[in-house]
Amino acid sequence: MKLSEYCHYDALGLAQLIRQNDVTPGELANLALQAIKRLNPELNGVIECFDDQLDVLSLPALQDKPFAGVPFLVKDLILHLEGRRSEMGSRLCQGIVAPHNTYLAERYIDAGLVPLGRTTTPEMGFCSTTESVVSGPTRNPWNPRLMAGGSSGGSAVMVAAGAVPVAHANDGGGSIRIPAACCGLVGLKPSRGRTTIGPDAADGLNGLGIEHVVSRSLRDCAAVLDVTEGPSPGDPYAIIRPERPYLSELDRKCEPLRIGFTSKAWSGSHVDAEIVESTKRAALMCADMGHHVEEASPTFDYSSFRDATVTFWCANIAQWITQISEMTGRPITNDYLEATTLASHQYGLGLKATDMVSAFATMNMISRDVARFFGKFDVLITPTTALLPQEIGTYNANDPGLDAFGWTDHIFSIAPFTALFNLTGQPAITLPLGMSASGLPIGTQFVGRAGREDVLFRLSAELERAMPWAARHPKISLWTDSYTTPSGKE
Repeated sequence: MKLSEYCHYDALGLAQLIRQNDVTPGELANLALQAIKRLNPELNGVIECFDDQLDVLSLPALQDKPFAGVPFLVKDLILHLEGRRSEMGSRLCQGIVAPHNTYLAERYIDAGLVPLGRTTTPEMGFCSTTESVVSGPTRNPWNPRLMAGGSSGGSAVMVAAGAVPVAHANDGGGSIRIPAACCGLVGLKPSRGRTTIGPDAADGLNGLGIEHVVSRSLRDCAAVLDVTEGPSPGDPYAIIRPERPYLSELDRKCEPLRIGFTSKAWSGSHVDAEIVESTKRAALMCADMGHHVEEASPTFDYSSFRDATVTFWCANIAQWITQISEMTGRPITNDYLEATTLASHQYGLGLKATDMVSAFATMNMISRDVARFFGKFDVLITPTTALLPQEIGTYNANDPGLDAFGWTDHIFSIAPFTALFNLTGQPAITLPLGMSASGLPIGTQFVGRAGREDVLFRLSAELERAMPWAARHPKISLWTDSYTTPSGKE
């Protein structure tokens, strides 16, 4: 198989080739590592390749698994692999080696996915772009002067560029959906409790964080969730389990839905006119498909929401940094941490137990306010981001002039629509339905009721057929001949 052929398959397609003995896991791993070598100098999405995986790939051991031998990348945050470094995009964490697999990592491996490296993340994941002091900026494959989104930007650029068909990502305020929108991918934030982050923690960011992947195809998004959803022993949440495999939902007719849509940010942030129009086009398409669509939006106290978000993030960052400093012996200074991370740490240290109780009370209040809206509507459509990808450096995490609140407002100015659904725990998916006049992808977000990923998959499948994106590819990718034949030959 050639690189120019490899990039045309999604993860399920590659797994089928392996089962048919058309290609081996070793051949696919070599192709993926070759692709990373060619693309990464311009994109900076991978910080370490696991070349030693080539020595342990066994076709009989993988052949009967759903993703038999499919190349995969792991975001360097939260999820970790035994014996591999886990550094969270930070100088403070450099050299830390994970003593065991997380439960989700084991599920990926058990499904046949082959982790071939770690992808970039901003420090501690608290940023809407992927630019850190320790690894530098990760660049958008559609235009390398622009941000890739964050915090799963490294995973997103490598999937969009064709190096791997699917990669691990996680989302505590939009970190799956923002880079997926910036890079033209599918990005689902599952419902709270749908995937496990054990055994090292009960939940991510006190319920805000959730793990999944970014992918080019909707069917890969659904099929990966099929092999990873469900609790592990000790998980804190009980959640409705799917009646059928999510992959099968893509072939089911979507029942007529009541859909609300809005392009007005609850924060009051400006939304680009092109993004507003793209959101309206998606809503009109849903109406043309027979759904009842009207302009409508949940109402809630945004100021309280903002305060609770800052409390959850900063309290967790303070704990992480304190523990890591004790583990490594490194001091908590700007020699090891970026300015806004230090500001968030300092704010987190000053919080009281009653502040956390108040944040949970706000989570409850806002979740119930938003649930009333979803008592009337099955789905809400919004933009994923309010702005097109901005220039590298726009969201500078090493800016000493920003405190915890200033930093939070700054990074969510590009994505004011995503973090609400981390607080409420609802599933939300971004689809690459639009393109700007300048040739950049535009993501549209679809939010469902808690536990109803099945509804989002059925609606998304209709939209994938009506507004297909599979033929659109970025300039820096394996679909561009110079990256598959840099010397004139593959």
